[in-house]
Amino acid sequence: MWWLAIPIIFVLFLAVIIIRAILFAPGKKEMQNVSPVYVNGEKATRDLAEMIKCKTISHRDHSLDDLAEFEKFEKLLPELFPAVAAKCSFEKVGERGLLFRWKGKSPESPSVFMSHYDVVSVQEKDWEKPAFEGVTDNGVLWGRGTLDTKGTLNGILQAAEALINEGFVPKNDIYFAFGGNEEVNGDGSKNIAELFVQRGINPGLVLDEGGAVCMGVFPGVKDPIALIGIGEKGMVNVEYSVKGGGGHSSSPKAGGPVARLSKACLNVESSSFDYTLTKPTAELFDTAGRYSTFLYRMIFANQWCFAPVLSLYAKLSGGEFNAVVRTTTAFTQMEGSKGANVIPPYARMVSNHRIIPGETVDSVIEHIKKAVNDDKVTVSVINGNDPSAISETNCEAYERVRSSVAETWQNAIVSPYLMVAGSDARHWSAISDKVYRFSAMALSKEERDTIHGNNERIPFDTISRTVEFFVRIMRKS
Repeated sequence: MWWLAIPIIFVLFLAVIIIRAILFAPGKKEMQNVSPVYVNGEKATRDLAEMIKCKTISHRDHSLDDLAEFEKFEKLLPELFPAVAAKCSFEKVGERGLLFRWKGKSPESPSVFMSHYDVVSVQEKDWEKPAFEGVTDNGVLWGRGTLDTKGTLNGILQAAEALINEGFVPKNDIYFAFGGNEEVNGDGSKNIAELFVQRGINPGLVLDEGGAVCMGVFPGVKDPIALIGIGEKGMVNVEYSVKGGGGHSSSPKAGGPVARLSKACLNVESSSFDYTLTKPTAELFDTAGRYSTFLYRMIFANQWCFAPVLSLYAKLSGGEFNAVVRTTTAFTQMEGSKGANVIPPYARMVSNHRIIPGETVDSVIEHIKKAVNDDKVTVSVINGNDPSAISETNCEAYERVRSSVAETWQNAIVSPYLMVAGSDARHWSAISDKVYRFSAMALSKEERDTIHGNNERIPFDTISRTVEFFVRIMRKS
């Protein structure tokens, strides 16, 4: 009669799953009694347009950089923000680091607000409007850097300019740290972080670019979600190369360089990395999952038994959801011979991997070599870095960011998350466990797709809202 226990156990299992899902509900929404923030939107838009006119494109080959454009940008800031220039001390750190210090009532626990002012290159012919003329049309400002990240830099300095003109003095020192070579993994921000170490300055909060207020980024959630990055993935570019005899394509040998690389590519793509639930993603699931439809709530409330389901869902859906639960693989380059009838004596390809916390560059390379399983394919690291440390969320610094976000975007769910791209913030994780990544913008998927793409642009309302956020958080700093 032991078999009678099976349906009883199954019913009990279902009851546990359903009860946990019912209890896995949003907490009572806090009532926001928020004072309005006045923003001079016309000035903010006009100033950002002037910044866009500075063609601060950074290249891996630094000889291609137009230094005059970077100098033009640096000289523009005191013209646009005279109160900041008068009140804050300024120093240039290295070639591309701009550091402002706004003295507060205490130097003990300073805040650091970061952005970068370099941008990626453009294909002008593919843009609907010029990328570096600061064109405004129908309530939108067009240009490279409007979102990534001159828009953030503008928001920071607009807020400071307004508060200084009001006579506001922050509780603690505030630093503005701007790097001019983030897009090529340069040392602008790194040099500033090292300067803080040399001077014994321990930041109480560091805020850089990162998450945004987004729609449709979490399964079963219809509300906008404001994502605050509390860590970021590592990165490694990997080269695969094969040397062969080459020769004429009329008499090919089996297993040529391109064929070997193609097989290696398929092997690595099909050998996915393990599902990993990190602290940022666990907190995202616990926060946003409560707002999901009931079916998804059952899954997120019972990850002890549904982790394989989440892993499979992430793998099949790909994109942002998959990127927060595992190391990802993207093949980006392949080279062979230049002739259609020539077998290449040498061929190579490159993959880019974004590394989940818990993995390292070394562990990723080990995984890749096992997947390739071909001694004639040489696997080597081009460049890379391990994931950042994870910042605290149960602290005053995170609450300062969270509450400022909640006050500015009152209809949004505010949650920690793992940033899947890279930022200058990684240089600061070694000196602070209160490093956060939030770009202070509400962005549609279409707008997010223009970052590093064509037709990057920002609505006037978004420009003003960014300023509003920084006013709020500076008042608490």
